[in-house]
Amino acid sequence: MNIMMYLHSGCLNRGCEALVRSATLIVKEKSNLDNPHLFLSSYLPESDHILSGIDKVIDMNMNPVSKMSIDYLIAAIRLKLLKDEGRAIRMANREFLSHVPQMDVFLSIGGDAYCYGEQPIWYELNRTIKKQGKKMVLWGCSIGVEDLTPRKLEDFGNYDMILARETLTYNLLREKGLSQVKLVADGAFLMEKEELPLPEGWVEGKMVGLNFSPLVYKRNPEARKAINDLIKHILDTTDLHIVFTPHVTEHNNNDFEILNDFHELYRDTGRTIILPDNLNAIQYKGYIARMRFFVGARTHATIAAYSNAVPTMVLGYSVKSKGIAKDLFGEEKLVLGIHEISDSDKLKAKFNEMLSEEDAIRQTLTRVLPDIKKMSAKAGEYLAELIKA
Repeated sequence: MNIMMYLHSGCLNRGCEALVRSATLIVKEKSNLDNPHLFLSSYLPESDHILSGIDKVIDMNMNPVSKMSIDYLIAAIRLKLLKDEGRAIRMANREFLSHVPQMDVFLSIGGDAYCYGEQPIWYELNRTIKKQGKKMVLWGCSIGVEDLTPRKLEDFGNYDMILARETLTYNLLREKGLSQVKLVADGAFLMEKEELPLPEGWVEGKMVGLNFSPLVYKRNPEARKAINDLIKHILDTTDLHIVFTPHVTEHNNNDFEILNDFHELYRDTGRTIILPDNLNAIQYKGYIARMRFFVGARTHATIAAYSNAVPTMVLGYSVKSKGIAKDLFGEEKLVLGIHEISDSDKLKAKFNEMLSEEDAIRQTLTRVLPDIKKMSAKAGEYLAELIKA
């Protein structure tokens, strides 16, 4: 049984790394499949050497066709005269598509990939995979009503099974008539952690993790000032310390750079530290698990906190943050939308709420996590049912 995970951005995004690690765990340990072989198609394959359990990593980057070739000429004519970009896409992705005949099942593990506009390249790849009779699964996805388009709904029809990782997405897709949707939880709730030695400046029981991302900053530039106000509020009104926690370190999308700017502003207080930018997902999770509170923009950094019963405030920017919180607490607790996070007063009020309800939040997470982890593992059962059908 050959299973291809595809649309992986690379492990410099620790959320994507967490998705691969947890999918590998679920397929190999929770599905009861007989000796599955896992392949990974990656847009940054050089970053994926840290992964285990993968039989082969395949470069998913496009290779342009020579402008002097017949294939290029035919593709150009079809695009110009018929507005048909399919042949051009297939030719540019010929390396990835050359592996399709050897595979039995494809797992699209982009997570929130459908939240960022139209993806015509992926649509064409999915059509091509489906035409070869392969089983396809959209693995652990989130999508909001504002993200849905006719083209996306058409593309969803290629999937034999869609695993929604929270109820907001599940309910939306079911309402749109997609009967192959099943509800799970994000696999990263099951991901292991590695506890490294605590860095200098870490004070046990006093650490607030803070994660902020360029992605959020670009969508709401005013949020940076509000986050700075929150930092000052924490330092001025509590005896807590702050540990700046990067989770994505891709080029032009690097949490470390923006977090280090904050750290430099407050370094002299002696109450801030910053984690290095070269840890993997399980190592970051090991640190986050030992924090007292967490404030984060990156979804899988917040999942690392939730899954260790750390009270968490989410700087949310899509349906996934709201849906995951709702499934944990029965409400969108301590989740601020993209337009709210530039409101300093609201940030400080939510942080104070988290402090005042610390014990109750921790108790709720401790109570619900066993069921959430069972929901994560259900993805393996559903996959096995599909394959054996």
